[in-house]
Amino acid sequence: MLVLAICCMSLLIVSLDNTVLNVALPSMQKEFGASVSGMQWTIDAYTLVLASLLMLAGSTADRIGRRRIFKAGLVIFTVGSVLCSVAPNLESLIAFRMVQAVGGSMLNPVAMSIITNTFTEPRERARAIGVWGGVVGISMAAGPIVGGVLVDSVGWRSIFWINLPVGLAALLLTMRYVPESRAPKPRRPDPVGQLLVMTLLGSLTYAIIEAPAAGLTSPVIVTFALLALAALVGLIAYEPRRAEPLIDLRFFRSAPFSGATVIAISAFASLGGFLFLSTLYLQNVRGLNALDAGLWMLPMAAMTLVCAPVSGRIVGSRGPRIPLLVAGIAMTASGVLFAAFEAETSNVTRFIGYVLFGLGFGFVNAPITNTAVSGMPRAQAGVAAAVASTSRQIGQTLGVAVIGAVLASGIASGVGTSSYATTFVDASRGGWWIIVGCGVAVLLVGLLTSGRWARSTAQRTARCLEEPEIQEATACAST
Repeated sequence: MLVLAICCMSLLIVSLDNTVLNVALPSMQKEFGASVSGMQWTIDAYTLVLASLLMLAGSTADRIGRRRIFKAGLVIFTVGSVLCSVAPNLESLIAFRMVQAVGGSMLNPVAMSIITNTFTEPRERARAIGVWGGVVGISMAAGPIVGGVLVDSVGWRSIFWINLPVGLAALLLTMRYVPESRAPKPRRPDPVGQLLVMTLLGSLTYAIIEAPAAGLTSPVIVTFALLALAALVGLIAYEPRRAEPLIDLRFFRSAPFSGATVIAISAFASLGGFLFLSTLYLQNVRGLNALDAGLWMLPMAAMTLVCAPVSGRIVGSRGPRIPLLVAGIAMTASGVLFAAFEAETSNVTRFIGYVLFGLGFGFVNAPITNTAVSGMPRAQAGVAAAVASTSRQIGQTLGVAVIGAVLASGIASGVGTSSYATTFVDASRGGWWIIVGCGVAVLLVGLLTSGRWARSTAQRTARCLEEPEIQEATACAST
C-alpha cells in the first residue's frame, strides 16, 4: 500500500499539472497576447512529447530498472516545473513544458508497471488500479480550485510551484521504500521505431493545430500531413520485422487490448476538448475569474473522484463491461446536452452536463488500465502500461488539437456577424459533437471488446507473447 501511495503521488503531480493549467489558460493568453492555437500548444507540447516517449520509457524501465527511471522522471519533472514558472514568453513556456513532459513520460507507465508487479492477485490489482484512477479524480477536484486560488491571488506562474513539494517528497520516499525491479528478459532499444512515432505524432498534431490559420490546402499543412502518413506506413512495415520492437503489434491481436487503446484515445480526446472549451467559455465569455471557473469544474471532478474507485471494484468483481457501458452512456449524454441544447448557456443544464461527464470519465479509467495490463505477461508490463498511457496522451493531444481547431475556425468565420458570446457558442458546437462521437465510441467499442470472444483473443495473444517458440504456430496464426 505504501508503494501504491508513492506511485499515486507521481500521478497526482502529472494530472494536477494538466487541470491547473487549464484554469490558467486565459491569464496566460492575456499576458502573452496568444491566439487560440498558442493556448493549444501550451497543452499539446506537453502531451505530444509525453505520448512520444512513454513507450520508450516503459521498455527502458523494464530493461535497466523501474525505480531508477522513476527517480529520474521525478527529478526532470520537478526541474521542468521550476523552469515553467519563470518562462519569459510563450515560446519559452512551450519549450519548458516539453522538458516537463520528458520527466512525466518516466512516471506514469513506470509507476503502473511497479503497481502491476506489486499487486499480483487480479482482484487486488483491479482495486489498486481503481485507487490509481481515483487520484485522477483528486487532481481534477483539487486542480481547478487550487489553480483558481493561485492564479487570482499570486499569478499563473505559481501553479507550477505546487509540483515542487510533492515531487521532492515522492523522490525521497521512492529512494527509501520502492524496490527495484526489471523484466526477466530485457528489451533492446528501437531508435528507428522511436523516431517514426515522434514523427507521426508531431507532424499530425502540427497539421491539425495550424490548419485553421494556414488553410487545409497550404503546402506546409499538406507536407506535414503526408509526413505523418509516411511515418504511420513506416511503423506498420518496420516494427513487425524486429525481434524486439518498440511497439509489439502482436499486442493488438487481443481484442480487449485493442479496445482499451481505442477507448483510451476516445475518452481522453473528449476530456481534453471538454476542459479546453469549458475553461475558455467560463472565463472569456461569462467573464468569471479563475477561482469561480474552477468551482464550476468541481461537480465534474467530484463525480470522477467518487466513481473511479467504484469502477475499480466493479472491474475486479464483475469485469470491465459494466463500467465501460456506464461511461459511454454518460459521456455521450453530456456531449449531447452541450451540442444540441447549448447547455453551457444555462446554469442548470451546465451543471447537469458537468456531472454526467464526470460520472462517465470516472468509470472509464479503471477498465482501460486493467484491460490493457492484465492480458499481458508480467515481463512486458512496462510496455503494455506504456501503450495504454500513450493512448491516453494521444487522445488528449488530438482532442485539444482537433476541437481547438474547430473552435478557432468557427470563431474566425463568425467574427463581426454577432456578439462574441453567440459566436463562441456557435463555433464550439462542432467540438461538442466530436465529444458526442467519442462517447459513442467508448460505448460501442466497450460492448464489442468485453465479451467472451474478446477474452478468447486475449488468451491466445498472451500465449503468443509468453511462448516465442510458437509465434508461427497455430496459436498465433489463428488469432
